[in-house]
Amino acid sequence: MATRRALHFVFKVGNRFQTVHFFRDVLGMQVLRHEEFEEGCKAACNGPYDGKWSKTMVGFGPEDDHFVAELTYNYGIGDYKLGNDFMGITLASSQAVSNARNLEWPLSKVAEGVFETEAPGGYKFYLQDQSLPQSDPVLKVALAVTDFQKSLNYWSNLLGMKIYEQDEEKQRALLGYADNQCKLELQSIKGAVDHAAAFGRIAFSCPQKELPELEELMKREKQSILTPLMSLDTPGKATVQVVILADPDGHEICFVGDEAFRELSKRDPKGSKLLDDAMAADKSDEWFATRNKPKASG
Repeated sequence: MATRRALHFVFKVGNRFQTVHFFRDVLGMQVLRHEEFEEGCKAACNGPYDGKWSKTMVGFGPEDDHFVAELTYNYGIGDYKLGNDFMGITLASSQAVSNARNLEWPLSKVAEGVFETEAPGGYKFYLQDQSLPQSDPVLKVALAVTDFQKSLNYWSNLLGMKIYEQDEEKQRALLGYADNQCKLELQSIKGAVDHAAAFGRIAFSCPQKELPELEELMKREKQSILTPLMSLDTPGKATVQVVILADPDGHEICFVGDEAFRELSKRDPKGSKLLDDAMAADKSDEWFATRNKPKASG
């Protein structure tokens, strides 16, 4: 499984302007590419919505060797109800801590040298006030689970992740595909996992030839397949093949063919300008304000 890669986490964003400010100016990420779509994604990349939407990839470096965030914005949707499924992203960046202080973005100290903050929409981020030697500051994504052993079996035995840490008493585990990649933390909670409307999706790549095998494995194991193997088009860019799965708690997981994804995910030097132009052209907030109507909730 050494050829598999952790790619990104998908966030649904209601306020695109404030969200971009957080990722770009507070965290210090760069806009890697920006794409606009006139209709909903065939693999529900933007959630269960069929209207106009946009995708913005932001990260600390190229998608080839950095775990990044995918910001999906559905025009006309102003906010999404948050569940308890996403427990946060941890990153090591003294610069992000400094940026947050300078911009007076709320920070709360949760441990020595660790600060909790929130992106617009309520998504939690944990900032370690240090800069580590590895190239990617993003260390881990934490997801809530209800049956710890069942989840551990799914991610390690079925999806082939290596277990880096396991704490039976605290019912948590840290998994990953490689030492130098962003890790996945599973954290057991009491009660059911509630995905609400803001539910995200975590994405990985694998050699394209493994996608049919992965789908067959999930069929044999009677696991959830949300979207069977299919091709996804991006206008003017590479077509990729994907399979969308769901773990025992319903966390959405995208596996994409690595070869085509590397082509699709090349950094677009015009990405930041495309995003800024799209935000400037988006008059939806004004439209709703002049009519004294709120945007819809997701």
